[in-house]
Amino acid sequence: MKKILIALILSTLFISPNVKAAELKLAENAKAAILIEASTGKVLFEKNADEKLVPASMTKMMSMLLIMESIESGVLKWDQKITVSENASSMGGSQILLETGEKMTVQDLFKGVSIASGNDAVVALAEAIAGSEAGFVDMMNKRAKELGLKNTNFKTPHGLDAANHYSSARDMSTIAKELVKHEKVLEFTSVYEDYLRENTDRKIWLVNTNKLVRFYDGVDGLKTGYTKDAGYCLTATAKKDGMRIIAVVMGEPDSKTRNKEVSEMLDYSFAQYKVENLLNNKSSLGKYEIDKGSQKYVTIVPKGDATVLRKKGEKTGNATYEVKLNDLKAPIKKGDTVGKLKIKENGKLVRTVDLTTKQDVKKANIGELYLRYMKDIFTGDISV
Repeated sequence: MKKILIALILSTLFISPNVKAAELKLAENAKAAILIEASTGKVLFEKNADEKLVPASMTKMMSMLLIMESIESGVLKWDQKITVSENASSMGGSQILLETGEKMTVQDLFKGVSIASGNDAVVALAEAIAGSEAGFVDMMNKRAKELGLKNTNFKTPHGLDAANHYSSARDMSTIAKELVKHEKVLEFTSVYEDYLRENTDRKIWLVNTNKLVRFYDGVDGLKTGYTKDAGYCLTATAKKDGMRIIAVVMGEPDSKTRNKEVSEMLDYSFAQYKVENLLNNKSSLGKYEIDKGSQKYVTIVPKGDATVLRKKGEKTGNATYEVKLNDLKAPIKKGDTVGKLKIKENGKLVRTVDLTTKQDVKKANIGELYLRYMKDIFTGDISV
């Protein structure tokens, strides 16, 4: 692995913002809570964040993540019509009143899940993806392991009370952090009201179960939850001045307290912190030689934004970039991970970002390699 150090003068990278519940009066009525900045994953506040609790309909965030991944991989299409099974139509709790044999597009079913928290809608989509509700739950638990969730086990795609179905505030925030990477989701979760089956006698009015979408500036998601066992739960996300915050509360006593305490968590975040974007996916980190490529050198760039979290009013200081590349060997596609960028301050690691190439690089044929070899001899790059 190649290692390159690049020293730059940058703004101070704020370290260790994590505040425990005892030090800050937030989410006082919740059984558990967590507050994170989405791009860095930094924890700003936590309370019993690893306690296993009932997540109720916040479960649907994992279902929505798998649905989005299925759409993006071509397993489902937005305009594809799904035939509703008897199992899906029989779901209790919040629903969009699906009937057995009814056909509805993936897009409308997803509206039903993301806006109205429809249990019938999420089961219909789950069955379309995995063939059965149980098969989809297996996918949910597999994805949970891939995300590194340590205190989560799913038994349903909807979150109605079931034995051995649990998660934690931290795990819920991790799912939410992954879900908001699919920006299309926010086009649904940010809608306060909509309709299904318009121009029919079965028209239904959808009202977002997350009232903060309407009453808190910047909130554009994400998922509420309630059952008798779970209490009132909410994962909310809001974006202001380029910073996205995710707040999770579990086991609140009522919806009014839930919304108030999440609003206070968001207020605290935006008052105290900001993000600084050091690099983006167009920022060149130099050109590096690629083995057997159709071109000899390739430009390395960050896979996404390299952001750091700063507390407002912090002083500026020095930072360094450390580029660690895998062996660069053609073919390589733009988007492939080819190494890591480590951002350090005073020798302490504060952020790691995946690296990729600025463009695709095909594997060179024998003729191209021979011409390059001869050119290198002629220019003195190779001695013979």
